[in-house]
Amino acid sequence: MSNLRINIVIVIVFLIGGIVLSRLFYLQIDQGEYYKAMAQGQQTSLAETQGERGEVAFKNGEILAMTEKKAYLFVSPEEIKEKEVTAQMLTTVIGKDVSTLLNMMSKEGSFYEVVEESISKEKADEISDLGLDGVHIGYKTKRYYPQEDTASQIIGFINQEGLGQYGLESYYDEEIKGETTVSKTEKNPWSFLFKLSEKESLNGASLGLTIDYNIQYMAEKVLTAGVKKYAAEGGEIIVMDPNTGAIIAMAQSPNFNPNNYQDASMASFQNSCVEKLFEPGSIFKPITMSMAINEKVVTPDTVFDDKLGYAQCGTYKVYNYSQKVWGKVTMTEVLQGSINTGVMYAESLIGNNKFYNYLKSFGLFENTDIDLSGEVASRNNQLKEALESNNPNNTSFPNASFGQGIGITPLQMIRAFSTIINGGKLMKPYVVETITTGDKTEKIEPEVIKENVVSPETSTTLKSMLINVVEKGFGHLAKIPGYWIGGKTGTSQVPYTSLAINKAGYSEHTWQTFMGFAPALDPKFIILIKLNNPTATKTSEYSAVPVFHDLAKYIIDYWQIQPDYDETSLDKE
Repeated sequence: MSNLRINIVIVIVFLIGGIVLSRLFYLQIDQGEYYKAMAQGQQTSLAETQGERGEVAFKNGEILAMTEKKAYLFVSPEEIKEKEVTAQMLTTVIGKDVSTLLNMMSKEGSFYEVVEESISKEKADEISDLGLDGVHIGYKTKRYYPQEDTASQIIGFINQEGLGQYGLESYYDEEIKGETTVSKTEKNPWSFLFKLSEKESLNGASLGLTIDYNIQYMAEKVLTAGVKKYAAEGGEIIVMDPNTGAIIAMAQSPNFNPNNYQDASMASFQNSCVEKLFEPGSIFKPITMSMAINEKVVTPDTVFDDKLGYAQCGTYKVYNYSQKVWGKVTMTEVLQGSINTGVMYAESLIGNNKFYNYLKSFGLFENTDIDLSGEVASRNNQLKEALESNNPNNTSFPNASFGQGIGITPLQMIRAFSTIINGGKLMKPYVVETITTGDKTEKIEPEVIKENVVSPETSTTLKSMLINVVEKGFGHLAKIPGYWIGGKTGTSQVPYTSLAINKAGYSEHTWQTFMGFAPALDPKFIILIKLNNPTATKTSEYSAVPVFHDLAKYIIDYWQIQPDYDETSLDKE
């Protein structure tokens, strides 16, 4: 009987053992990979890690855009052992009610409860020093623009999705946004432990600009003052190194604060220096004159007899400003007096075909390819159509010779003007000078797009003629004692189409401009001043020119440029 019982027990043990072994075989061998994957899925998860967006700094080192870390406080209830003690110690730092803290710390199964959305660095350090289990300091990143509205159209902003909008933020978005990587996160019984990326840094590249903070600040200051003083609707200023194409300043009024871009109008986001066309008017006349001198069809002393105050173009008449009759004048005096008929005469000697080809050489039918988003350009098809039609009644070329009927951006204009004072080189404008990724820095070098647009001799001649405009002409208010200043005024009517009015012809609104450079015989900088419809004065002689004077004087003093002559001893006549 006892043997029977023993045998039954043995059979039962073997049966149970067989069942267990069978189950183990099923779980570990047959379904092993499945349960292994399930266990790993429970113990690990995937986390996306985003590198920080790179900084953007002015040439002087002042930060234009940065990624700011904001500290916040959270607790992991499952990690906290002595909840009451922890709550008491924490409340002494943050002042939060103990009962509120205890409620947060008592949530079962929770590893993450936010206590404070934002805390100061000092409090964050104080809490960290307490060394409390389950009490953590986290960090959120936010794009921050410490200069606020300064250079706002240059930098642009980051939208709520973290994408660069307008300006540098958009143009260099891929380079500076930082890399994204997916890494495993391991979960232990208390919290989540993150594995770091294998890469040393996921942070985006940092940009060093050609923009000088002090000159940018002053450009915005004098522009704001000018817009107010001359009752303008807005305006733009560009300061550029004519020899390299480096942008030294690019100001616009009105501007906006990219930290609070949601409060600004969409119109203020556009950089009008590169995103809006205008008709330059008389600041274009030196471009035409450089072509005529380069073709040797005129010299500075060539005489033109303005007998009527207008030029006949088939059945049409194109007049001088105020329909003034000038009589016999030299080409130097044509620029000095800003005489439309004189420039039209020079264009007629060049010929429409050559004039058109020069416009292409000056880059006026294409983008400058500056490293800012949203750049536009007009192909000015009406000129091509006029060339092909050969219609004697067409006034496109005579008008274009003095900057009317040709649409360009302020940046295209200052680049073309730079070409006639830098020896004839068409340069590529740029605002980023260095791109730093990790410990490697790439230096952006000046780029010549086209050599010998005009000859160096032509360039020298034009500089002397443009000094005369300031010394004896409408640019006289640009004079700075001790320095030769070159420049040209411009006042052009605004077409109805530029005012979003579906109507042919020109409105009573004006663009008042001045293009000036110094020291004139060896230019270190060139400035374009553009005021949009100033109503307090009729011409740029008394609006844009004084604004130029104030900014140019500041740059000369700031850069400590040596005088060209001694004002007390030089008989300039």
